[in-house]
Amino acid sequence: MATVAPPVRVSIFPILTINFVGTLGFSIVLPFLVFLVTRLGGNALIYGVMGATYSFFQLIGAPILGRWSDRYGRKRILLLSQLGTLASWGIFLVALSLPVRTMVDVDSKLLGAFTITVPLFVLFLARAFDGLTGGNVSVANAYLADITPEAERGATFGKMAVSANLGFIVGPALAGLLGATAMGETLPVLAALGISVIAAILIATALPESPAGQITVDPERTNVSQVLGPDQKECYRIRRAEQLSGLRILRLPGLPLILTLHFLVFLAFNLFYIAFPVHAATAMEWSLTEVGIFFSALGLMMALVQGPVLSWASKRWTDRMLVLVGSALLAVSFTFFTRDHTASIYGGAALLAVGNGLMWPSLLAILSKTADSSVQGAVQGFAGSSSAVASIAGLIVGGLLYGVLNAGVFVLASILTAGVVILSFALPRSPAIS
Repeated sequence: MATVAPPVRVSIFPILTINFVGTLGFSIVLPFLVFLVTRLGGNALIYGVMGATYSFFQLIGAPILGRWSDRYGRKRILLLSQLGTLASWGIFLVALSLPVRTMVDVDSKLLGAFTITVPLFVLFLARAFDGLTGGNVSVANAYLADITPEAERGATFGKMAVSANLGFIVGPALAGLLGATAMGETLPVLAALGISVIAAILIATALPESPAGQITVDPERTNVSQVLGPDQKECYRIRRAEQLSGLRILRLPGLPLILTLHFLVFLAFNLFYIAFPVHAATAMEWSLTEVGIFFSALGLMMALVQGPVLSWASKRWTDRMLVLVGSALLAVSFTFFTRDHTASIYGGAALLAVGNGLMWPSLLAILSKTADSSVQGAVQGFAGSSSAVASIAGLIVGGLLYGVLNAGVFVLASILTAGVVILSFALPRSPAIS
């Protein structure tokens, strides 16, 4: 019988480094974006719509890039996505140099009062272009699934989350420092542009191509070949990614439920991420530096949980159990943000870090086990679309709801996450996703 060589071990360090650098470029702009949008004429709704613009175009681009990565290789598509991000920061920088001239003036009881100015419009274009080429997370997750044995995926996705959270630690801290200079928002955007150049170089020079789509098991010989002897050649039927493209991907066992959980988690988080900066800047009157410190502290706590804590927990409990426990803690954590006290806010951040740190990498590990490497990119692309739809809904509705409910938006996020807890009981207990 023919033998098949074991899969070649590929270091995950390059993809972790690329993920860190990419997150750093995004998070360096996050703390001051709400201040920038309001200064250029927008309000909480416009801030949410700007975030949703990225997600809307990612909804279009992520599945396409995911399928392309199955066909043409993860590395090429990651590089394409990163070059798109680089171009979008260039457009962002152009927007900051434009004069603040009014295009549309709105004063509505439903939408609030805001002005669409020329630089604000160009910022929307920058976010749209970045979203269209923004399949890097989905493709990076597919890359990790290609190079990691199933039993190790929970811990590996935890390391991926750690690298992202380290970016969230450094990015907001840099934003606070760079944004306080005489150049204002321009210097952090220049830094994001430079960071994107570094990420593109790393992908081109340091990232090996993943062994996507390889046959990793030796197919059984047919009865005919056993009778006729060794001179008969084996004929294999190879399932191509194209045969499971489109909506047929959704027929994979367990995938619709996992995508539903994926959607609800993203929806809850986007309600939080749109509401908290506005809540901090208005109700709590935090400065840019205080907002930056909060996000850095949150990123540090998440990194600690998703690193050593998750590595320890994943050896003792199944991914299903970690999703259950983590989402329950996450649901409780959102209620802490309803109070305007710093101690309550940071207490909620600690619970959020633990809950998300246990739940999210485990859910990604379960998702990666629903398909083999030949369609992994397509599956991750659908997950990217799920998160994009949730982001669109959360960012737009969250901006509107905050104007009505204020801190009550955090209660809604808690209720959505409680729904994740309930639905998680339906996750199969089989070893295939444990």
